[in-house]
Amino acid sequence: MGDFFAELGRYLGSANNRSQFFGDLLDHIYLSLVPLALGLVIAVLAGWLGHRYRAVCNVLLVVSNLLYTIPSLALFVVIPGIIGSKILDSVNVIVALTVYTAALLVRPVLDALDAVPPHVVAAATAIGYKPARRFLAVELPLSVPVLAAGVRVASVSNISLVSVGALIGTGGLGVLFTDGFQREYFSPIVVGIVATLLLALIVDLVLVQLRNLLTPWDRVATKAGAK
Repeated sequence: MGDFFAELGRYLGSANNRSQFFGDLLDHIYLSLVPLALGLVIAVLAGWLGHRYRAVCNVLLVVSNLLYTIPSLALFVVIPGIIGSKILDSVNVIVALTVYTAALLVRPVLDALDAVPPHVVAAATAIGYKPARRFLAVELPLSVPVLAAGVRVASVSNISLVSVGALIGTGGLGVLFTDGFQREYFSPIVVGIVATLLLALIVDLVLVQLRNLLTPWDRVATKAGAK
């Protein structure tokens, strides 16, 4: 055990290794959070259509389930042929994870919109809210507590899947895994695992705080119920 920590200390003590680590960490954040934002927007728009038209809802659920079953590595390899990018372009990972995020969030968006009290929607309609304005001003804000749970799951999924992109030469903390395996060097693998776990934890905590900021009425109701 002492030898392992000594080896880990030597690895982290290298300026080149630290520089590589922080570069890979920034790449990982970019490659995981950009698709999360893009996928969320797509899922919300698709969920709105599915919520309004039940025939569309059934199609969305089937398509999203099928898309999410595609193996990530296969999707990373196929996408360049679809969008015309190079095999090592980071855009391949962004597009693939955007697809996964949207597919994963379609059902939570539908469930979140279904959880909005019908009498609130009816009241908004009665005072003159058009469908688009009602969705943005009433339904979407009230669906945040339910939707946030799905976004948290999607964030962890993305942070995990970005590491797979290292197998096709893109950046991220997965580079530490492949580098460690190729050199039979355990330290970068451990650093990559710990950094990935901490990143997922930090992003999850940030999303919880963001949910609390967007739903102040939910905290008030919780406190009132506790009393």
